[in-house]
Amino acid sequence: MYKGKEPTLVILAAGLGTRFGGNKQIAVLPDFNCTIMELSIQDAFAAGVRHLVLVINRQVRPLIEQQILPRLPADLLVDLVEQAVDNLPSRFVSKAQSREKPWGTGHALLCAKPFIPGDAIVITADDYYGPDAFKQLVNHFAAAEQNDMAIVGYPLAQTLSSQGGVNRGICQTHKDSLLEVVEYLDIQQTGDTLSGLAPDGKRVALPEAALASMTCWGITQSLLTQLERGFCEFLESYDSDVKSEYYLPDCIQSCIQQGLIQVRVHSASERWFGITYKEELKSVSGLLYELRHG
Repeated sequence: MYKGKEPTLVILAAGLGTRFGGNKQIAVLPDFNCTIMELSIQDAFAAGVRHLVLVINRQVRPLIEQQILPRLPADLLVDLVEQAVDNLPSRFVSKAQSREKPWGTGHALLCAKPFIPGDAIVITADDYYGPDAFKQLVNHFAAAEQNDMAIVGYPLAQTLSSQGGVNRGICQTHKDSLLEVVEYLDIQQTGDTLSGLAPDGKRVALPEAALASMTCWGITQSLLTQLERGFCEFLESYDSDVKSEYYLPDCIQSCIQQGLIQVRVHSASERWFGITYKEELKSVSGLLYELRHG
């Protein structure tokens, strides 16, 4: 078990990537000869992180062990964790019999829980966050009080896609603290106007500087305790005919509303990049190379 003071980096990399047409988490960026998550690992390591928990699906384990792990820093402690459908509390194991897809991001983080000794930075494998995001979160935990979590939000205008409208969770804040993340659908830029569909279905204007949640969290042990409790409640009411998922943001929102945690909002100083479709791999790789190497 890792015993360092720095936060653990947890990367959620077990998603099936159906729109991408395969495991996009292990797709190699042509300009780097490495995956996008390896850039995040490099940036986190440079910020002081020395422990990585990688949540994967078991099909890609051999490839990760043979190709990706040898490229990582030698003094980075790595734990590989498989997000298996049947990785459930014993009384709920029967719920997995008719289940094929993973249980969602909340369950993925719970699979990593036994390997997380303290605070953690949680990201997804197919998103690029930039070096400063990790510096901000490491600095946050160095100064934070107990149960003081964090999120790095990205200016909405910098998270759009040339492929069409996008769905984004927009951070609603009060004095740098997160109140809630509100989901807006089909966000588009039309001329100088940015707009999206609000929860009531109406299209509303959105400020370009609004901060979008791109799954870049700083979490504490208290959240993991609540996550476990919430997942059991989810499974209690789970209907095997419904392929619903247990989402990390839903648990965080519930904890905020109950006053169990406070989430400090940090604004990203660098661009976010994401890969949804294979066609985007080459263009994103080129943009990242220019950004990181000038």
